[in-house]
Amino acid sequence: MKSVVLILSSIRWQDVVDILINSYILFRVYVLFRHTNAFRILAGIASLWVIQELAASLGLILTSWALQAITAAAAIIIIVVFRNEIRSALQARNLKNFLWGSPLEERSSPVQVLADTFFQMAKKRIGALVVFPGREDLRELIHGGIPWDGRVSQEMLMSIFWPKNPVHDGAAIVEGDKVTEVGVLLPLSQRTDLPTFYGTRHRAAAGLAERSDALVVAVSEERGRVTAAKDTWIKPIAQTEDLVHILEAHLGLVHQRDPRYRKREVTRLAVAGVLSLFIITAIWLGFTRGRDTLMELDVPVEFVNRPAQFQILETSANKVHLQLHGSSAIVKSLRPEQVTVRINLAKATEGRNVFPITKDNIQIPPGLFLNSVNPTTLEVTLDIPGTKIVPVQVDWTGKLPDNVIITNVQVFPAEVQVVGGKTLLAGIHTFYTTPLRVDTLTESGSIIAPLIVTPASLKLADPAQERVEVRFTVAKRSDKKGPEG
Repeated sequence: MKSVVLILSSIRWQDVVDILINSYILFRVYVLFRHTNAFRILAGIASLWVIQELAASLGLILTSWALQAITAAAAIIIIVVFRNEIRSALQARNLKNFLWGSPLEERSSPVQVLADTFFQMAKKRIGALVVFPGREDLRELIHGGIPWDGRVSQEMLMSIFWPKNPVHDGAAIVEGDKVTEVGVLLPLSQRTDLPTFYGTRHRAAAGLAERSDALVVAVSEERGRVTAAKDTWIKPIAQTEDLVHILEAHLGLVHQRDPRYRKREVTRLAVAGVLSLFIITAIWLGFTRGRDTLMELDVPVEFVNRPAQFQILETSANKVHLQLHGSSAIVKSLRPEQVTVRINLAKATEGRNVFPITKDNIQIPPGLFLNSVNPTTLEVTLDIPGTKIVPVQVDWTGKLPDNVIITNVQVFPAEVQVVGGKTLLAGIHTFYTTPLRVDTLTESGSIIAPLIVTPASLKLADPAQERVEVRFTVAKRSDKKGPEG
């Protein structure tokens, strides 16, 4: 109980929004794809992922690795194999239908007008072939169509299939209450069990029905009969009412008018919504709380909002040691730049300032939690910048040979201008070169020597003066007992 309260108390409003957004996305995926083959494959991939996570938690390394590879390959395969169904499911007339409506609600064909028109054509011996698409995309199965954007009516369909119309031999595509294409060529069925009196029009109807979930209605010009084809069946329709029933069943209109169906549909969607929320919450908890892992990290300190008149003279530490814990998945994906420690110097004053290091100064990704900080405070010394001319002196080391003596030493430049805090500059009187050995000096010459500028917060006004030239004169010693160099 205590752990549950701890988890609930640590949930941020951003976490709640994150869960709700992803729950709704999962719910919409179910609504858009539930009647497609792609949805069943998606459910299978999700099951594989759950099994893979279970295997990983049990330490089954090989099984987990194999399932992970299979899941990744299956995700790519589903996009390639079912791209038409995915494209069809994602198509919507407007953004509202895509974000909230159901694809089945978009279809409202005037089925009675269509059925009456087909039987009128049969009486007048006008051949026709009309396709009612299902959920699957037909673009790769049909070709040769002419775009058409006419509202369904008996007169329009009669005129499209009138024998003297150039497009009467092709099929018409009806989506909703509109004819979208005419003169379309359909694939022919290769079945050998079809009646011998079925011509090209009926074989085209059977061919498309076999390869998709579309319903195809054919009207025979010679026999004056109406035939419907869907999936693997093709059969003649004797009455208008039978055709109306077939059309309504294909378009989902029969169930939509049934109050019991609507009630079941609302219940089904409500259950899907609750399950989506539960699944995403479980994933979120597993990702952010599962398999808690401890990690330690040294993070550089960033100083922000430094007053323009001050310069950072000294800090007690440049890095802070953090101890974090969280889900192993988040810990493994953590990049060092995602964790920052910032000290706000906006209210700092001249001299020594002490800043406590708290959670307010530390930024870590969601799902990670702070255990400890070392050090807990940071001292920062600020000073007003200034300049000073400082003489340069050579730092000799070693012992001159007994027979020589240095008679003259010159440094170029003899003085350098240094920039730094005024308080620090007040204590600086001389800069030295790096140590120069005199053991091997036997004759006059010059040496280029680096200049040692300490502390590191001081900078030379002219970077070219980081190295100085030391010119020296060496003479033979007249008295070997003279002073040593």
